Amino acid sequence: MKNVDVESAARLISFGMRPKQLPARDVVYADLVRRYGEDSAFKQLTNSVAAGLGLMVLDVSFQAGAVLAATDESVFEIKMDSYARQSKIRERRETEKVLHGLVHLATAALGYPRPDDLANDTYVGRVSVEQVDSVVREACRILDERAAKAEQNNDPLSDAPELEQAWRAYARRPAAAATKDGRMSSDTTRGMVSRALRFLAEQGFLVQVSGEQGGTYRTTPRYQVQVRELAADSAFAELLELNVVAVSDSAGSLRPTISDTL
Repeated sequence: MKNVDVESAARLISFGMRPKQLPARDVVYADLVRRYGEDSAFKQLTNSVAAGLGLMVLDVSFQAGAVLAATDESVFEIKMDSYARQSKIRERRETEKVLHGLVHLATAALGYPRPDDLANDTYVGRVSVEQVDSVVREACRILDERAAKAEQNNDPLSDAPELEQAWRAYARRPAAAATKDGRMSSDTTRGMVSRALRFLAEQGFLVQVSGEQGGTYRTTPRYQVQVRELAADSAFAELLELNVVAVSDSAGSLRPTISDTL
């Protein structure tokens, strides 16, 4: 490979690290995406350059662009403990990490509740702050009932899965409260969810479409690629198995199985 090929591969990766940049908005980006799909040698080179930077190429398409994921210990990795520490909430670090992870799992599950949604490249999901909070709270209620039943049967949940490790901390936190200047308090669950959805929007995974229900967002092709990877996670499967996410009609509009109003 020539130096110019290596430079082109690095440039494609660079485009992928700009979350809101899309091939449709940049001729050079579009040409590199086309080359990645047509030139197997260039594809392999790009993947190798990415690997050297501690990145993995999940997908390259005209809809999503170059979608990258950081490998373990990569300098580009966003660690959940670092993400959680930015919160002002006082909880044990491990619990706080699980709580934030639970919010992100619920967002993904609500955005793509069916396997067909992930397989359909034209599918667009919608999520809101109130919906995500309602889904997590309903999951907490179900898990609490499961734990109570196990205790009655003298069968405590000693090996509880990670979802069951955090429900009490989430359930005891208030859903909503305003600060003195009228903003959503970060010490509430909806404040936590709002921050998570804003973070996903900054990463190009969601786009805010309105301020309704605490903030309503649509999913992007970039997010769909990421959730396809997440769908293999056992915690994601556990959340879906609780049946707290439902599809309300054949068109695929989404809602939690309980009321949005708490």
